[in-house]
Order: sequence, then C-alpha cells, then structure tokens
Amino acid sequence: MRKTHSNIYVRTAVATLMASSAIGMSVPAFAQAAAEGDNDEIVVTAQKREQNLQDVPVAITAIGTEKLDQLQVNEFADVVKFLPSVTIQQGGPGFAQVYFRGVASGENANHSTSLPTVGTYLDEMPITTIQGALDIHAYDLARVEALAGPQGTLYGASSMAGTLKLVTNAPDTSGFYGNVGVEINNVAHGDFGSVFEGFINAPLSDRAALRLVGWYRDDGGYIDNIPGSRTYATSGITQNNAALVEKNYNDAETYGARLALGIELNDSWTIKPTLMGQVQKTEGSYARERSGQNSGNYQIVQYNPESSKDKWIQAAMTIEGKIGNWDMTLTGGHLRRKTNTESDYSDYGYFYDALSGYGAYWYDNAGDPVSPNQYIQGIDRYRKSFAEFRVSSPQDASLRFIGGLFWQRQTHNIEQNYIIDNIADAITVPGTDSNIWLTKQLRTDRDYAAFGELSFDVTDKLTLTGGARLYKYDNSLIGFFGYSDGYSSRTGVAACFTTTGATLRDNPTGTLAPADVAGSPCTNVDKSTSDTDAIYKVNATYKINDDALVYATWSRGYRPGGVNRRGTLPPYGPDELDNYELGWKTTFGAFRFNGAVYQLDWNNIQLSFLGANGLSEVRNAGIARIRGAEFDVGYRNGGFSINAGFSYNDAKIRRDFCAIANPQFDCTIDVDLDGSGAIDRNNEINDTLAPSGSRLPVTAKFKGNVVARYEFPVAAWNGHFQVAANHTGSRRSDLRPFEAGIKGKLDAYTTVDLSFGVKNDQWSIEAFATNVLDELGVVNTGVSCIETVCGDPDGGTALGGTFYDTLIKPRIIGLKFSRDF
Repeated sequence: MRKTHSNIYVRTAVATLMASSAIGMSVPAFAQAAAEGDNDEIVVTAQKREQNLQDVPVAITAIGTEKLDQLQVNEFADVVKFLPSVTIQQGGPGFAQVYFRGVASGENANHSTSLPTVGTYLDEMPITTIQGALDIHAYDLARVEALAGPQGTLYGASSMAGTLKLVTNAPDTSGFYGNVGVEINNVAHGDFGSVFEGFINAPLSDRAALRLVGWYRDDGGYIDNIPGSRTYATSGITQNNAALVEKNYNDAETYGARLALGIELNDSWTIKPTLMGQVQKTEGSYARERSGQNSGNYQIVQYNPESSKDKWIQAAMTIEGKIGNWDMTLTGGHLRRKTNTESDYSDYGYFYDALSGYGAYWYDNAGDPVSPNQYIQGIDRYRKSFAEFRVSSPQDASLRFIGGLFWQRQTHNIEQNYIIDNIADAITVPGTDSNIWLTKQLRTDRDYAAFGELSFDVTDKLTLTGGARLYKYDNSLIGFFGYSDGYSSRTGVAACFTTTGATLRDNPTGTLAPADVAGSPCTNVDKSTSDTDAIYKVNATYKINDDALVYATWSRGYRPGGVNRRGTLPPYGPDELDNYELGWKTTFGAFRFNGAVYQLDWNNIQLSFLGANGLSEVRNAGIARIRGAEFDVGYRNGGFSINAGFSYNDAKIRRDFCAIANPQFDCTIDVDLDGSGAIDRNNEINDTLAPSGSRLPVTAKFKGNVVARYEFPVAAWNGHFQVAANHTGSRRSDLRPFEAGIKGKLDAYTTVDLSFGVKNDQWSIEAFATNVLDELGVVNTGVSCIETVCGDPDGGTALGGTFYDTLIKPRIIGLKFSRDF
C-alpha cells in the first residue's frame, strides 16, 4: 500500500525545555572551554570509560546540563542545531531520523526497511528502536555526547555513522537538594504553552542515594486545519472536513518521570538501577500543505483525525566494580513501547480515483458505491532487551585493553489498519471491521558481538590503538500484509500459505495454514536473514604537549541486513562505512580549537524506496563518498564567551544507483530480480534510480552555529545576555532526480535565539525568544500522489498531488522561573 509523507507522521509530543539544575557543569560545544575555568575538565564516556574530552582522539560534541538550559533546548531538534555534524529529518515530533556527516540516502523509515545509521544510547542502554530513537524529554541530563564517524567496534550495529549518548545525572550521596521550574511561553501564529518540572536528590545512607525526576509539558499548536472539500471522480461523492476545522490544532502533551538509585555495596562495587517512563500525546499535523488549494505557511487541509499516543517504560541496571586492578561492568535493560496513531490517507484515495477510477472498486454489500476516503489506525508495540559485559585494564599502564560481550534482541509488533468505511464484506480483510488493507507482522532483530580495543604507548607522546568487533545478526519478518482475496487474486490473502506450503493463489482449493501472528487472517511473509563478520579500527595519537594532540584514524561501521516483506524479493545485505580521518584538539590559554577532516566511503548502500504497488523495498544499490571537515572554536575571557561550530560535507554517489543492484553497476543489464537464479523474470530493463555524481539528500553542504554570552553582576544577582545563531544550508530532498524534481529542494535557513536573565544562589529568572526572526525553515518534504502524476510543487493541478513540508518551530517567546533547594 502506498504510504505517503502525510500519513507516516507519528505524532509524539515535543520534548520539554530544561529548567536550571542545582548541580552539573556547563559544557560548551566539543572544542570549547569549560565555563568554570581553564582547569576544569569536560569528562565524557565516549570510549566506555571516563576521560577528559581533550584527551579522546575522537570527534565529540558534549553539551552539559547548564548549557542545554542556556541554549533553550525545546525538543530533540533543538539539540541538533548545536551539533554541526548532525542532521535531523522528521515528519513531526518523535520518530526522527538522525544522520551524521551526510550519511543519508533518503530512507523512508518504514517499519520493514533499514535500521538507522546512528545509534542512540540512554546511559548504557541502546534505545534505537527499529523505526528510530525515542523522543526523550531531556530534563536533568548530565550531558549529551555526539560521537561523529563510525563507532562500530565499541557500539556495534546502527552506530555506522555515529552515536548519540544521553547521560543522566546520577544519584549523589553528598546531600539532599533539588530544583523546581516553571515556564510560560507563546508560539507565533499559535497558542500558549507551559512547562512544570523538577527533581530531588536524597541520600538514603552514606552509601546509597536516590534521584526522582518528573516533568509535564503542554505545547501550544500553530498549524491550522482550514476548511476544504473534494469530489471523488468515479462516484461523485463530495467530502468535506467541517467537523475537523480548527486553529492551532497540532497541540501536544508530555509527562513522565525517572527514578534512579545509587548503592555502594563496598569500596569496590556499586549498583545503579533506574526506571524511566514517558507518555506523549499529540493532535494534528506538524506540516504545512503546499498545493493549489492552499498556500498558507501554517495551514493544512486534513479530512480525517490525526493523533498519536506514545508511551514507553525503560528499566536498566549497571553493576560496576573491580577484580584486582581491572574494572568490570555488567549492564542490561529492557524497554517496552506502544504507539497508537491515527493518520489521514484520503489523498491516496482521491488522486488514485481521479487517475484510474479507483473509486469503482469500493462498494457496500448492496453493490452501491461508498466514499473512497481512507484513513489509517496503527498500533505498534516495541520490545527491546540488551546485556553487555566488559572489562578494562588499568588505564595508567602503557598497554591498555577494553573489551567485552554484547547481546541484543528487539521486536516490533506491527499493526496498520487501512480503513474505508462501509465496504462490502467480500473486499474487507478477514477479521477486521472495514479494512481494505492490513499489515500485521512481527519483526525481530537479534545482535551478538564480541569486541575489544588494545592501546599501547609507544613513547610518552605516541599511542597506537587497534580495535575489532566480531558480530552476528539474525533478523526475521513474519506475518500478513495486503488485501482480502475478494479484492486481489495475487496479493494479501491470495498470497497466504496453505497447509501444503503452496500459496492460496496457486492452490485455490487448499486450506489456509493457521496464522503465525495473532490478529492476522493468515501468513504471507515468513523470511529471515543472518550473517557473521568482523569490523576493525586503527588509530594513532600523538600528544604534542599537555594542551595539543593530533590523531589519525581508520575505522569501519556497519548496519545489519534485513528482510523485504514482498515475498518475491530477496533479503537485503549489510552496508558498511569506512572512515579515514585526521583530527586535532588544542588549547591555547582561554582559546580552544578542535577539528577534523575526513573521507567516508559508503559501500553496498541500503537504499529504501517505494516500489511496485507502493510497497517499500530495500536494495543494496551502490557506493558513495563523503569528504568533509568539522571545526569548533571557543574563547572565554571573564564574563564573555563565544563558541562556534561548523561542518562541511560533500556527499555524492560514485556509481549509478540501479533499482536492482548488479556487479557490473550497469543499469541496462537485466539481473536476477527475485533471487531465484533466473535473469529478470519480466525481462524488464533495470531502471537507473540516480546517476553517478548525484548528491546525497537530507544533509546540507554547510551547517554552522555561533553562541555569544556575556555574564555580568546585577546588584546581588548574576545577569546574562546570550545570542545564538544557527545556519543550515540548502539540501536535496531526494537522491533520485525525478523525485527530487517533484518535491523541490529544501532551501537554506538561519535562526537567531536571544535570552536575558538573572540568578542567585537559589532563584533563576529568564526571558527568551527562539527563532526571533520567525524563519520558515523546512526540515522534510513529501508529496501524496500516484506514481508519475505529481505536478508542480509550487502550484499543483487537479492531479498534481498534495505537498507537505515539515517546518521548524515558529518564533517562541517565553519566561521561566526555577528555584534550587
């Protein structure tokens, strides 16, 4: 079933602004000086042990508790603004796809397509679900660490292009303290919003403490659902959205809590259990509609309810200790997530009917036509479990080792109901009320690994490091997708297996085998794929002096293969990324300058796209090369500081991308389409999806930010004024030239944020404005149309399709108060 941009929006609430914390250091961007003085160290855990940021030969951005608050972080996308190497693509809050250094081919993030290229961690636990990372409310974080480039040896699958780590503040036995905060804000073109949040840290004894954190946020909407109507060509039935017309209808609500314990069993061993959960509810769409019917910047015409409820709970435990002088860590966790979604899919019915008389297929039990209006109700259930054991030798020795074992299992129970009300029983998917289409599948992804890194100090200045990860993945997809046998004689129920093993279409008098996935009528996909391989890393670091080092790295990352749900297609294999990087980290008094230049070779790329019948397909389609550079600079003198980060990425494919990959990389050569060993069963020419030299989509060539802050006394208080500017360059909307021409490019945009406030030992008061100039920035774009009938994206025609642009948030003006105790 064709799934377009407008209906893949899974509505989750916007992560809330963070109030000032009673503790925690301020950590500027990765190359910048610590706010508290030249002697302060920025401690990170990028290499799975605590280290000074300036001693780690990896390109890292670290933003800490206070700095996150100072930067007016309003949602996950706001963090990305200050990570020069990172790009975010989303159809609204939640289920965002994150990319490092331009490693993006335009994935459609369908539930049966590729895993992400970036791994996301909450403390020790990987939280990258099959369809993307959790949209975590970011209050009371110790820091966010962004590790650019492949992190495969230590972090494994889906850290092919980089890793994001969200590190929470741990319980503290030093004393009882806490913080409460409140915020009132207003979004331009929309409503008021509010935030309430707080935490307490309470010692239970001299060896145990707990930390309890809670938050609630109400986000005002700013997209209007305006009146609209349409008449279906075949039946003449007219549809309108009068019951759903509403101003500012994309509001959101988020609430959750975290409980963490820290227990020192003795002088050598600690145990840290945590429990965290969140509920996010949203209404409406986070995109504007760009069509002939409507051209308003913050307006849309939707004919069916759109909403989501995303709730999840995560439990984790880490045990740390020593055996002799070796450090031991045992960590594990379990995540459960459930999302209920409603999506408007009426565009599909309207344009298909106008093009090919699609509405003639929809009738009731009396044979009379019904409205082709279509909508989706989805229920997705995720479960993820992991465990890791690792050991680390003494870090003051000249020969050092860190390594361990890793296991992970994640499942996605997929239910997507495509509904046309009142259709006849004969064309309704069995077991449903009025489904024209049902997807009910269970996807399971399993990962196993042994990993290690060995470092040797050749001299006092030169260190060599080698690393490896031996991995195995075993991924499967089973269940049902498609129509009833009364509607299609080839797909859906007709393709289900009978008790003889043949499909119903090949054995029409046979008996359907029992369904393997509860809630489905039968099974028409049951496939798995697995592989065992190894990836490696080599690094040389030369420490010029205590304030400067240079490094050279070759590293490899990978992403597991998976299963295409269309039975005639073979599974897709893993893709790999080779990174060749030269970097430096330097400090000159109050000035710091860090940077890296690199080349990334991306091989056997997993390219996902809509294939025949609008079903998502993944092909290993080709290779690409990305050449780029990152720079971060910072200066602090007294109360004045200025920090800047910039990235440049020139990302292009090096050979033609063919719809069906072949060793010759010649798209005019027919190839084995279904993996059977026979050449293209339809004798069709292999299409060229994109020619060599095409620029990879999503990521701008240039991205940068500058933050200037001045702190000064105001009577008995400490005052501050801050200005932050962020620029994102123009981006290609799709790798494929034809589709990119339909959608249009994503234009460059620049935002400016301002804040002014005062604080003392207990109180903090701040006024702020984000996106002061009310810039209209587009982060994602898509179109609802049928195959090749899309029209001009700046105008639209009767068959021109409807274009949807997901926008950055408009200007927000707010006032927040917090109190430490």
